[in-house]
Amino acid sequence: MNFEPRPKPDQAAPARRGFEHVDTWIFDLDNTLYPHESQLWPQVDERITLFLQELFGLDGMSARSLQKYYYHRYGTTLKGLMDEDAVSPHDFLDFAHEIDLSLLDPNPALGKAIEVLPGRKLILTNGSRRHAENVATKLGIREHFEEIFDIVAADFVPKPEAPTYDRFLDKHAVDPKRAAMFEDIAKNLIVPDALGMTTVLVLPRTPDPFREAHEQIAVDVPYVHHSTTDLTAFLVGIETARAG
Repeated sequence: MNFEPRPKPDQAAPARRGFEHVDTWIFDLDNTLYPHESQLWPQVDERITLFLQELFGLDGMSARSLQKYYYHRYGTTLKGLMDEDAVSPHDFLDFAHEIDLSLLDPNPALGKAIEVLPGRKLILTNGSRRHAENVATKLGIREHFEEIFDIVAADFVPKPEAPTYDRFLDKHAVDPKRAAMFEDIAKNLIVPDALGMTTVLVLPRTPDPFREAHEQIAVDVPYVHHSTTDLTAFLVGIETARAG
């Protein structure tokens, strides 16, 4: 894979919004609240491929190609399966998220950094609630989040679709102009920026071979206000600046 140089946390694209006014902190889950070295997403990815193999009787290569087709056309494999094949979303989610969390270590430093942020903290994920609960609990950060908004709550319409953010904001009575959104995929920040949120792109410290290269690079675009390769340090920096 070819990767563009990534900026350091303090060398991000020009900040268009800060954090002084923020009282609601919204976090994506996968590859945002934990590093790719925990090997969670590759397991989910492999489980999705296996689901397609078993569902359609495909070999691994064909199932992988179909998975990528659904992902690029619909945003998630699940949405493609629902729209084209009337597959039960609950069966899919249960199967895809049956993974081993043994390589995911608790992160008390991240938990403390989230805890001291002023206001509400929420998780907004394209995954299932059970998956988010399991991961956040293993990280030791679940207690710091008021609620989890998952793909079921989104009526199975994934980010970056605008209706998903609208449902999220309505359900949890969030004022987007007083919110910050943390995401690992840049395109998922387009709508939050348009709604008035402060946006942060969370990048991997080292290239993740299990993800597409274009999803892991620093981008200089108006809808990404900040970038970081160290979420914990970035959050600590926010609190330090506010306290100062």
